[in-house]
Amino acid sequence: MENAAVKHRIVVAGIGPGNPDYMVPLAKQAIAGAKALVGGRRALAQFAAPAASGQQTLAVTRDIAGVMAFIERELHQHDVVVMVSGDPGYYSLLDALRRNFPAQQIAVIPGISALQLAFARLALPWHDARLVSFHGRRPPASALCYEPGAVLGMLTDGEQNSKTIPPLLIEQGWPKDAKLHICTRLSYADEEIRTVSLGEAMELPAYASGILIAEG
Repeated sequence: MENAAVKHRIVVAGIGPGNPDYMVPLAKQAIAGAKALVGGRRALAQFAAPAASGQQTLAVTRDIAGVMAFIERELHQHDVVVMVSGDPGYYSLLDALRRNFPAQQIAVIPGISALQLAFARLALPWHDARLVSFHGRRPPASALCYEPGAVLGMLTDGEQNSKTIPPLLIEQGWPKDAKLHICTRLSYADEEIRTVSLGEAMELPAYASGILIAEG
């Protein structure tokens, strides 16, 4: 896609794991002042200006081409703020924006990812952790292999969850008694963190769309 308006920018604002208390002030400021705002339906319901304000909004759906076309049109008149959950640099719409617009036209405000918050809740350093996503994808086996002392942080979804992922790790050499932290609804009032073994996790009900952290 050609550069529609060099003087206007796309501001990608990370809105954190869910609770607005975990959003950085710069992201809040960008969203509050946006003349055009893009984001998930829940984020728009929470942060979009009243309908009478004249703010242009678009909900992100599977029609990514439509989202890009909306952004290009709006850029002729003003900056466009794109809200993404967690941190924009980790499995977000930023990839698609980079494929459609020049990098110099994109400004990114980082956010706190659910993975980052999960490690913080456990007081567990994550500088040596492997991070993978099972959210709509399957990581390669090489990313899941066991090593003594390994720490593996995982995004999950409805189908690949706390019940279905442990057998995959065991296939890659993880012991059944390895520790698994099941983190759900992070940052919300009903947040829950449960620590079990991989073997025990397979016998529990599935916890979906949360964070798993395995410790070898």
